[in-house]
Order: sequence, then structure tokens, then C-alpha cells
Amino acid sequence: MGCSKNLVDSEVLLTQLKGNGIDASHESNSDDNNIIIINTCGFIDNAKQESIDTILQYVDAKEQGLVDKVYVTGCLSQRYKDDLEKEIPQVDAFFGTRDLPAILKKFKADYKHELVGERLLTHSAHYAYMKISEGCDRPCSFCAIPLMRGGHISRPIEELVKEAQHKAANGTKELLLIAQDSTYYGLDLYKKRNLAELMDRLADVEGIDWIRLHYAYPTGFPMDVIQVMKDRPNICKYLDIPLQHGSTSVLKTMRRGTTREKQEELIHSIREMIPEIAIRTTLIAGHPGEGEKEFQEMVDFVERMKFERLGVFTYSHEENTHAFSMEDTLSQEEKQDRANHLMEVQEQISYDLNQEKIGKTYKVLIDKKEGGYFVGRTEFDSVEVDNEVLIDASKFYCRVGDFVQAKVFDATEFDLYATVEN
Repeated sequence: MGCSKNLVDSEVLLTQLKGNGIDASHESNSDDNNIIIINTCGFIDNAKQESIDTILQYVDAKEQGLVDKVYVTGCLSQRYKDDLEKEIPQVDAFFGTRDLPAILKKFKADYKHELVGERLLTHSAHYAYMKISEGCDRPCSFCAIPLMRGGHISRPIEELVKEAQHKAANGTKELLLIAQDSTYYGLDLYKKRNLAELMDRLADVEGIDWIRLHYAYPTGFPMDVIQVMKDRPNICKYLDIPLQHGSTSVLKTMRRGTTREKQEELIHSIREMIPEIAIRTTLIAGHPGEGEKEFQEMVDFVERMKFERLGVFTYSHEENTHAFSMEDTLSQEEKQDRANHLMEVQEQISYDLNQEKIGKTYKVLIDKKEGGYFVGRTEFDSVEVDNEVLIDASKFYCRVGDFVQAKVFDATEFDLYATVEN
């Protein structure tokens, strides 16, 4: 459950279980499984509720004799283990986010070091998430991730290169680099921010056509990353950089270590180096300290910056975070209204930017076939969260996992319609 980081953890566990000769599958539809492992999310209220509902569903199945054991791992389990053990005693064992060896022990299985870097993917093999580090050292007021994931730990470059080579050999064409804070990469291992060197080394791996960077923290952003992105053709001209707000006073309350002016300066510098870059960001509506004035500052910020991609979350009042001691004055409805307003502003920006793409041809990676269309993405779009390219399946044939040259003939706010060029 939850984010792409959790998905990677599930894939690693699946690989280790299978490597120990245990028949395991991801979200199996068959009814002959006797042990369920639920990898939970504990990030915000909705995600927590979904995880709890799933645990209760399988506990109920256990009580009906449909399964033998239910194990729970992941972020919710890390954060609320004691409470969960009291409230749902029918669960056979709870594990934290770094308890993989302990889970394997339950199956009398060993952690196989020779499998490091190998992963059974739970989706189409043409793209794969690559977790370059674990945990986070940032003090953001609203965020519970350090409580669940612990401090920042980078994975060695050699290990990541080996993983990329293994994936390329198994048909992966796109690597999506993920972390809680990707721009912090290397500080613990190499005593410097080393993300640029990592990306450069991964770009050397034969068979990897696209490398995409996610979750880049803006404060102290290493500009050598943008230089590598500019120099290496197989690094996507795409940057996911969560800015969280557009008001300096709220950014200060959020403990982000930056200002609106510095954020705007950073975006301008990045666009100056790579004018065609697609910048994705996320913002939080309704954080404590966000009055009408501060919210309007964020709206103005979005209108001025014209981000190519934008997601908006409503503030979630999380216990044990720094912001929990502040008064959460807005109702959920008010927060949602603000988020909706921001997305309406973004829809117009996205529509205008997409109209400029009509008549242009792009390299498109085909992800799936759905509803009479082959659905793909340009290098400016990440999987599941960004714009999609729709190609009429009654007129053109595309293979999932292949690249095609696609010419855009129409566009909406979030979709491009294209024909395939021979």
C-alpha cells in the first residue's frame, strides 16, 4: 500500500522469499494462499485508514479459516506498532520498515546477499523504480516520514549500477530514481552530495533509455545534477521537486529552510540551463499559519511559475510532528476548496502548455492498452501521475514497452492525442 518506495520494499521482499524457494505472489487473485503480508502506509489519514481497513479485511478472513496467518509491515506498523498490537491482536506479527530479515526469519528463510540489486517487478518490466536511499534527516513540520523511515541512508553507487544492469538485462528501459530526499544522496557515504555522479554512472548502463529523477528537495539543491541532465541524452529533462508552498512565512513555519524568492530563483536557474525541462512540484493547502493572504501568495506563485506538472495535497494534522502542536484552524472542506482552486489554476496552465505541443513529434514509451487506446508517455511525464499520450488502437498498433515516434494532433488539460509516425 502507499507510495513507490513501499512498492520497492514489497518487490525486494518478494524476491527474497522466492530466492528462498517460497511460493509468493504480489496481490494474487487466487484463493489458495495461506499467508498474507500487508505492507502498510502511514503517511496521512486516508492512507492510514485504507491500511487499517485492509488489515481488518484479512484478519476477518483468518477468523473464517480462509487464511492461516496475517503479517503486517511498513510505515503504519513502524509508527503505531504498540497501538496496533493492542487493537488488532489477531495479527500474527507486526514489523517495521527496516525489519526485512525478521520477516524472512518467520519463514525460516535467509537474507540472500547475492540477490541484492535483483527485484521481481510487480508491474510491466519496461520501467522500474530504483530506491537510491532510505529515510530522511529533514525537520519539515508536517512530515512523519522520519518517524517511520528513520534517518537518511544512501545506497552505494556500485550496488545501484549493478541493479540497473540487472534490470536492463531483463527488459527495463526506464529507471525512476526515488528516495525520501534524493538531493541528499551521498552525504553519508561520500561526505558530499553525489547525486550527479550517480546519475552519470547510471546513464552509462547499456539498455537504459530514460532515467527520471523524483523527490528532489529544493534547499541546497545541487546544480551539477542539472548539468548532468543537460549533458546526458538518456536522462529525462524532467524534475520532480516538491516545493510545498509559495508563501515565505508558511515555508518558515513548515521548517523548509528556504523562501519563496529562493525557490523562484532556483526554478529560473534550472529553466535557464534546460529551457525545455518539465518541472513537477507538489504543494500543501491549509498548513497551520496559512491565512487568506498566504494562500493567495501560493496562488500567485503557481500563476507566475507555470509549473508543467503540479499536485496538491490538503494538510493532514499528524501526531508527533512539529506542526501537531500548532492550531489546525481550517476544516477539511476549506482545505479541499483551496486545493481545488489551485488545481483549477493549474488546469488552465497545463491546457495552454499542452496546446503548444500540437503538431510536434515526441518519443513516447507505451505503458498499456486501455479503453481503445494505447497509452504512453513522453520524457516529460512520469508514470501514473503526469500527462498521458493516447494513440487510437483501431488505427495504429503499438507494443507495450516499446518506444514510438508520436505526432500530437490534439490536447486537453492532461492528455495528448497523437498518431504514430513511421
